[in-house]
Amino acid sequence: MFVQNIHLTLKLMTIDEQIEFIKKGAVDLIREEDLRKKLERSAKTGKPLRVKLGADPTAPDIHIGHTVVIRKLRAFQDLGHTAIFLIGDFTGMIGDPSGKNATRPPLSREEVLVNAETYKTQIFKLLDPEKTEIRFNSEWMDKFAAADFVKLCSRVTVKQILEREDFKKRLREERPISLHELLYPLTQGYDSVALEADIELGGTDQLFNLKVGRDLQREYEQEPQVILTTPLLEGVDGVNKMSKSLNNYIGIDESASEMYRKIMDIPDSLMWKYYELLTDLPVQQINRLKVAVEKEIEDVRTAKKELARRIVGDFHSLEETDKADKFYEESSRLKIVIGQVPKKKVRARKNTVANLLVESGLVESINKLVKNSEAKIVFEGEMINPLLAKEYSVDIKPDEIYRLQYGNKKAFDLIGTDILISHNNCVSEAIHSFGYDHELQILEVAFAPNSSSTIKRYEYYNVPKKIFDEFIKLIPEEKGIGAFFNKKIRNSFKNLEIKD
Repeated sequence: MFVQNIHLTLKLMTIDEQIEFIKKGAVDLIREEDLRKKLERSAKTGKPLRVKLGADPTAPDIHIGHTVVIRKLRAFQDLGHTAIFLIGDFTGMIGDPSGKNATRPPLSREEVLVNAETYKTQIFKLLDPEKTEIRFNSEWMDKFAAADFVKLCSRVTVKQILEREDFKKRLREERPISLHELLYPLTQGYDSVALEADIELGGTDQLFNLKVGRDLQREYEQEPQVILTTPLLEGVDGVNKMSKSLNNYIGIDESASEMYRKIMDIPDSLMWKYYELLTDLPVQQINRLKVAVEKEIEDVRTAKKELARRIVGDFHSLEETDKADKFYEESSRLKIVIGQVPKKKVRARKNTVANLLVESGLVESINKLVKNSEAKIVFEGEMINPLLAKEYSVDIKPDEIYRLQYGNKKAFDLIGTDILISHNNCVSEAIHSFGYDHELQILEVAFAPNSSSTIKRYEYYNVPKKIFDEFIKLIPEEKGIGAFFNKKIRNSFKNLEIKD
């Protein structure tokens, strides 16, 4: 979905106003006088500038940290220029060494193409698909023969490449630099030649690569491109760069409620950087709002809610944004936990909320749950009457995440996990068989039936592997199984009877 936040009057801006609009939140602009000349020429001739943003599809998901520079591409698009989103399917197989102190493992062609398709879908949440060129650098790099690479390498000296800070650091630390990594800046730089880019965008970590592109354009007798970089965005923890591996990210494919909640969780001090980099609000208005909050004329929570609405609105409809806003308010009023909580793996299957409370460890037993009829239970945002929790059935699916809360503060994100427990038969008057899942640490015990009953199965949770190892060693001995169970397991771990 393309959300147009900038009015059509953008195209009526003066050159000075356009430059200020473009510079908002930027770090490097090389060179402003060149940008002015290009904008003036474009206005005079009616020919739009070619603005390039490249991305190697090394991961399938885009988070809002990535959108800082994508928004800058959209800014040029809103001003009437041609937005070129270049997917580095060729360079992705080399691996960008930017910011790395070790050689990156290259991706396969198949991995690159799968991720590239995901990129194409996600970027159109911000860019207008009808006004965007999607290009792949394999279009020209796949046609390169060995002689072409030799000619390309002749355009740049080894000294120039080794000026790169990443490489200098590795040389100082005597870490290896693979020869193919030296080719990365050259191939990325040649993309600008192939596309005849007027402007190239990138994060601050890409500055060296962008400069190589500018230099190569001179070598190929093209007008050198203008370089504009944007800062790297801190994640919701307010400390580290936004990253999925650090779990401090906001994904652009997340639900409106989840995005809204995460934005409300960022430190207040980070809010102004998010306003600058992730919204179209002019700097002057952001500064006025900041002063109003500092002087307590404006409430900080209100300012952050406005930020959340603006960011969520870029990726979701107005109706979804309104719902997220209302859900957040209702959650706050009812003290529903909506921040980050620990994750807990549970079996993927049909189950009851009561059983999930025990399996996750939020309550000791079903009996204690029933006795506490005033307890607050919330499953996926819905309040559950404790007296009905034993009948409230849910379907936990593999790899899906479900929020379960007990009381005002205790909650888990339950991750559905597919497991199959194989049983070991044993000779015991009381125990028919038992099995164990090492990942979830679930011990499943089937009790031998008596004359008037059938086999009953119980699960025991968070049972250490060493307990299971001791238990299973008793099978060949054919004795002591019941005694070990009664002493080490029966009353030592939370458990539930499992009924088919």
